[in-house]
Amino acid sequence: MSGPRPVVLSGPSGAGKSTLMKRLMKDHEGVFGFSVSHTTRNPRPGEEAGKDYHFSTRDIVQEGIDNGEFIESAEFSGNLYGTSKAAIQDVQAKNLICILDVDIQGVRRIKETDLNPIYISIQPPSMEILEKRLRERLTETEESLQKRLEAARIDMELSKEPGVFDVVIINDDLERAYEELKDILNDVSKTYTVKVLSM
Repeated sequence: MSGPRPVVLSGPSGAGKSTLMKRLMKDHEGVFGFSVSHTTRNPRPGEEAGKDYHFSTRDIVQEGIDNGEFIESAEFSGNLYGTSKAAIQDVQAKNLICILDVDIQGVRRIKETDLNPIYISIQPPSMEILEKRLRERLTETEESLQKRLEAARIDMELSKEPGVFDVVIINDDLERAYEELKDILNDVSKTYTVKVLSM
């Protein structure tokens, strides 16, 4: 795939990854493009189809996976998630830096492709803080919350493995984490004929 080198953002649910990404996209329009993933889960309040996710049926997503149309896919809490090659190509065709939001399984799958992104992990300061953040959302049942916490434990352990991520940002302070993310991506954007992030 041609175009600017993509950026893979990963990290457990509740680490602040989506908050950081949405702020980055808003502050730097015309630099980044978000690769919109597919999911078979129902939209949450405030989510927009085609912007947050492509909401789809299991049959359609599974068929795309079987046909090799997805660069990565995973199943979580009974729902399929995946990043289509077309979603990445759409962003790259506009000469934007493509941002992918994937879980740790997705990171491992993308490493087997020729995409060659920069891998950034957003991590919470601790499991206790992560659990507090997830509970405050009031979007989870106790069962789904426990599944997310278990997935987060695995994610946090794997993020410490050498070579999995190029950068790990601990989001204990949103402003500091955002500045750190901007610093890293400023270096990426300098490589291309796109507007450099203002520091």
